[in-house]
Amino acid sequence: MRRLLRLLLLCLLLYLVLSYGALPAVWRLFEHRHPALSTVASRAVTGDGIPGDPLNIAFVGSGAEMQRRLLAAGWLPADPITMLSSLRIAGDSIVHRPYGTAPVSSLYLWGHKQDLAFEKMIGGDPRRRHHVRLWVSVEHDDLGRELWMGAVTLDVAAGVSHRTGQVTHHIGRDVDHERDQLLIDLQGVPAAPVQWIDGFQSDLRGRNGGGDVYTTDGRLPVVITVSEPAPAG
Repeated sequence: MRRLLRLLLLCLLLYLVLSYGALPAVWRLFEHRHPALSTVASRAVTGDGIPGDPLNIAFVGSGAEMQRRLLAAGWLPADPITMLSSLRIAGDSIVHRPYGTAPVSSLYLWGHKQDLAFEKMIGGDPRRRHHVRLWVSVEHDDLGRELWMGAVTLDVAAGVSHRTGQVTHHIGRDVDHERDQLLIDLQGVPAAPVQWIDGFQSDLRGRNGGGDVYTTDGRLPVVITVSEPAPAG
């Protein structure tokens, strides 16, 4: 009888620990949707207010951990736009010279341009490259974690905008392929949990700020990075 009572008490204790401690913590960590996701737009915009690239990836966690993962996956931070970097990307494109940290044009979300941009070269010049722009929300979740929204696209050629005539890069049509390729790159650093939000994009076909056509399945992956909660304030 004593053994039975001890077993029952142990089962009760285990139940209380799992149901009221561990499992809710796991749910909050891996399943709870970041509150900023409920109001975020589905596309970035250009400086002229034209709808730009679709947002097709998100990170929940610290910016430092996200950058560490991107660097470990072989993605490099883009240089800021300056007169020198602008002249260099133009010259390197003409003479087919590598520029693995070439600047990217500015797109806007939450009223400001991208906070970070990373890229991965294809071939020998900056006309073709994988790149992702990233914006951080000012809103944190109940664990103090940040939300970073990203737009992953493939630059396929340099040219002029079909909408404004400004010098720009043209992107590839299949933005889902770029999204999925970045997720594959991140799997080895090591892999992080990924939540999928269906129907994030309501329009499955559109044009970005340069007038380039893109298609998508409308799904948004949310990469949960292991990180410390952001400091208060």
